[in-house]
Amino acid sequence: MLESNLKAVNDDVKKLINDAQALFLAAADLTGDKAEEMRNRGMRLLDRAVLAAQGAQANAMVAGREMADSAEVYVRENPWRALAAAAGVGFLAGVILAKK
Repeated sequence: MLESNLKAVNDDVKKLINDAQALFLAAADLTGDKAEEMRNRGMRLLDRAVLAAQGAQANAMVAGREMADSAEVYVRENPWRALAAAAGVGFLAGVILAKK
């Protein structure tokens, strides 16, 4: 779920940035009030993109902390299982690296 939310925010940010770039390119050919209006719209779009990216970063950090906390609780409650899982991952990594 977190992955799909991050992908959606990432897509939105890309779209906002592309729209802002298009506005800036169009404004480069204009002069006067119309150009100023288009530059202002572009800046507002970029501000929205930055805010959306910051929000996604904050959500990802919160989710990461929650996952780390839950992993810590699991390891404290099941130390032997965690040790066996870590040994298994280490063994698999060793086998993969030894073949290369």
